[in-house]
Amino acid sequence: MTEFLPRHIGTWGSDRQAMLAKVGVASLDELTDIALPHGLTRSATEGLPEAASEQQVLARLTELSEKNTVRTSMIGQGYYDTVTPAAIRRNILENPSWYTAYTPYQPEISQGRLEMLVNFQTVVSELTGMDIAGSSMLDEATAVAEAMLLANRVVKKRSTVLISPDVFDATRAVVQTRARAVDINLVESDFSEIDDTVAAIIIQYPGASGHLPELAELEEVTARAHEAGALVIVAADLLALTILASPGSWGADIVAGNSQRFGVPMAGGGPHAGFLAVKDAHKRQLPGRLVGVSKDADGSVAYRLALQTREQHIRREKATSNICTAQVLLAVTAAAYAVYHGPDGLKRIAETVHEHTVDLAKKLGSVGVPVNTTSFFDTIELEIPGGADRARRNLLAANITAWKVDESTIRLSCDETTTSDVIDEVVAALEDCGTQADMTGIDAGYPVSLTRDDDYLTHPTFHRYRTETLLMRYLKTLADKDYALDRGMIPLGSCTMKLNSAIEMSPITWPGFAKIHPFAPEADRVGYLELIDELESWLASATGYDAVSLQPNAGSQGELAGLLAIRKYHIARGEEDRRICLIPASAHGTNAASAVLAGFSVAVVATAPDGSVDLNDLDKKIEEAGDRIGAIMITYPSTHGIYEDSVGKVCAKVRDAGGQVYIDGANLNALVGVAAPGEFGGDVSHLNLHKTFAIPHGGGGPGVGPVAARSHLVPFLPSHPFTENKVTGSESAKRPGHGAVSQAPYGSAGILPISYAYILLMGGEGLRMATQSAVLAANYVAARLDKILPVLYRGPGGLVGHECIIDLRPLREETGITVDDVAKRLVDYGFHAPTMSFPVPGTLMIEPTESEDLGEIDRLCSALEKIHDEARSVSEGRWPADDNPLVNAPHTAASALVGEWNHSYSREEAVYPGVSDDALSDPAKLGTAVASKYWPPVRRVDGPYGDRNLACSCPPIDAYV
Repeated sequence: MTEFLPRHIGTWGSDRQAMLAKVGVASLDELTDIALPHGLTRSATEGLPEAASEQQVLARLTELSEKNTVRTSMIGQGYYDTVTPAAIRRNILENPSWYTAYTPYQPEISQGRLEMLVNFQTVVSELTGMDIAGSSMLDEATAVAEAMLLANRVVKKRSTVLISPDVFDATRAVVQTRARAVDINLVESDFSEIDDTVAAIIIQYPGASGHLPELAELEEVTARAHEAGALVIVAADLLALTILASPGSWGADIVAGNSQRFGVPMAGGGPHAGFLAVKDAHKRQLPGRLVGVSKDADGSVAYRLALQTREQHIRREKATSNICTAQVLLAVTAAAYAVYHGPDGLKRIAETVHEHTVDLAKKLGSVGVPVNTTSFFDTIELEIPGGADRARRNLLAANITAWKVDESTIRLSCDETTTSDVIDEVVAALEDCGTQADMTGIDAGYPVSLTRDDDYLTHPTFHRYRTETLLMRYLKTLADKDYALDRGMIPLGSCTMKLNSAIEMSPITWPGFAKIHPFAPEADRVGYLELIDELESWLASATGYDAVSLQPNAGSQGELAGLLAIRKYHIARGEEDRRICLIPASAHGTNAASAVLAGFSVAVVATAPDGSVDLNDLDKKIEEAGDRIGAIMITYPSTHGIYEDSVGKVCAKVRDAGGQVYIDGANLNALVGVAAPGEFGGDVSHLNLHKTFAIPHGGGGPGVGPVAARSHLVPFLPSHPFTENKVTGSESAKRPGHGAVSQAPYGSAGILPISYAYILLMGGEGLRMATQSAVLAANYVAARLDKILPVLYRGPGGLVGHECIIDLRPLREETGITVDDVAKRLVDYGFHAPTMSFPVPGTLMIEPTESEDLGEIDRLCSALEKIHDEARSVSEGRWPADDNPLVNAPHTAASALVGEWNHSYSREEAVYPGVSDDALSDPAKLGTAVASKYWPPVRRVDGPYGDRNLACSCPPIDAYV
């Protein structure tokens, strides 16, 4: 055993023995032998590495990072080098208070990151000139694809979308994949003709070539689209918009893009926070998440996720999007960058980038290099007949990378890190590529008509934190408002909030990983490719599949990629009509939405009383579908937290009917090392590296959702258009596939070292023990709570999987206390609530994970037991139904300490629940409770008010008075 294993797993020795005794088993192996169906469990560690020490892992990661070559990147194409201020890197990216937090579904304990997301939305909406912006998308290409789908929903009964030839190639690839799946006709066009079949047009601003047209030309194209009834989608550069006229000012309806150059490293392609902004008329069609301003029970300003935040769980197959993971940590970083620099600082950076590009164009012209692009922001295109490769070799010799368009054309993009010395080095490298006379008089720049003349980011937040001291304190204040893993347990069912160790996190900001462009020459990314090959191999071994693609940059995109592989497989076999996807009623909401986005129609399969798939209803649905059945999506263990006995039968029935089996990997933390979905019935699965494999949730993102498949589906896994010099020579990227699902060939490559380190630190046997320890923790919770808060579902041997659902509906019937009241009261006890009312309304789904120690698990159980007693106090008349600690929870310091106290319970009962009367009367004994107390910054947030009075950007300063 290495020294790391007992640092990751929280229960050992006598604690573990006590837990095993409570559950009624003698060992971890006996526990999994009983909990899993007969014949399913085994030691599934073959192909996984032996555990390595922390020093060995750091040495290996150092070796891999040093195999990558950091150069001056002038490739551009949506990815640019940038400077992450040290104050932001240390206080956000490297701070567990930010990166270990969960999605802000409990707003009262998420006010810090929600405020920063409102800052992000404000930056995006004001720079784009749109009325409203979402909290973040996965990347620019995905954002543009979502914009296309949004337009297709708004402009009904039209199936054509026109796209400019001057859009980034990677964006076009993703948009084409998404369009093909839902039968949208994507057509390249110069927009000279727009007829009544067109739902939208897509423009890049500035163009991929760097070109910027005159304002009048943009206005004329926009007017022509609107006359035809089409919407105008603009893929915009956020930094350029600090000096260029906003798309909203010249008529855009939807603006998408990426905030990467706002201080977020290139990181081999991600993670980055894309953005999507719309006119007010389309706000209810926005996919993903939207942060709104509301008020709490005292009328104070409070933030919350608004509108269709979890609409995939409500609308299912009618959802507008399957996006569940956003890119919160990166959106927070970009917002902090805007706060750090302010509007004047951002404008200075943009002006400097542009000035360097003008200087570059003129100096290249002076040595006879033909510059095709004379109207630009940061990118120029050079015409070197037959000499593109020679030009790139010359630049590489000077340690500079460029973008090759064709055999005669290259592009160069300047960024925040470009200096005059770099420009001189470029000119010297390309001097022998000159083909014509001196062009010193070249007239370069952007059209005067495009000069931005309106103010933006006028809110005090973007002006008051000019010193590092003030910024540091602002970020600390926001972090203190939030509840993250550095405070205590986050027992969220289905979300696996395990330890994200510091050693696993440390490499992500190393230059050898952070400063690599995803389209750099393959020779410059040797370390990344080696890491990716090993990680893909380990993940394939852990799941029992034949191959893995790391391209999907969220679980939702992994789902989509797996379903697209199934669709492509059926089409290749001449069975295109297999378009029905069976989905259990208990499934994750993203499942149904993903199926629709992949071109399937959804048929829901009922749930049996024991929580498993209803086999009789399954037979009925298979018979009704006939030879149109394409797939079934199941989660294993099930969303109800049990290892279903019938999983083998379910898989066999669907496969016998000609369908494929998709196993959702959201609950893989209950399988690694003990069973393999690729061996017990799955054809394809997605995995959540931000759950099972230790990538942190980051307050709602980043995520990585690799897709794994058996051999017959491998040819249909995601592909990517760039090979050889443009992107990668990896075989996994060269497969024909169904197209790209992410802008970069390996998605969020910059955080893959986290999972690589986790697997290497744990080793195969350690991963198996982690799974068993997680299952033990859940069964211990179930055993301890069941007598007062009944466990709703149990599997083989009366056991649960890695999570359990406790039923609060009887408590509500007896006391009137709701699941919401219990969740909010847990905040007073110092906990993030478990998952509420999913998959069963009125329940809590608890997942302790393997990383929590017995003391913390007992603290949660004790809190729930005491809350149960408090609820009984209400039903027994000790406290009135409308004035008790539960319905008024959570309690802020101000609500408890300021003014008169007119409640039926004491201040101490409000804010120090569970503390003994003896401790409450003795300041010395109360000290521990006081020191560890988490104070929520707001009281219960009024959700309906926020939706009725939707505001999604920084509120006016008087709102805080």
